[in-house]
Amino acid sequence: MKKVSFRSKPAGLSARLSPDEWINDKNAGQPMKRLTIDVPLDLHKRIKSQCAEKGTKMADAVRELLEKQFPEESASVPIDATPNANPA
Repeated sequence: MKKVSFRSKPAGLSARLSPDEWINDKNAGQPMKRLTIDVPLDLHKRIKSQCAEKGTKMADAVRELLEKQFPEESASVPIDATPNANPA
């Protein structure tokens, strides 16, 4: 039987946090929810290689695209589009 040894956890902050706490801590305390999607292999390769070239994380790139596609309700309504109390 093959023996596998494990190193001890690093003493940094991430070692003291649960995985959920670590994710939330990385995003300024904003609650996060994991989203798992299936994408074609060639799309995954393109995303991964382009993110590597730019030095960005795949998750950050996908998150940015989702934010653009699905803006907050208040962000998508212009301020001057408030309904007029006295319609003409």
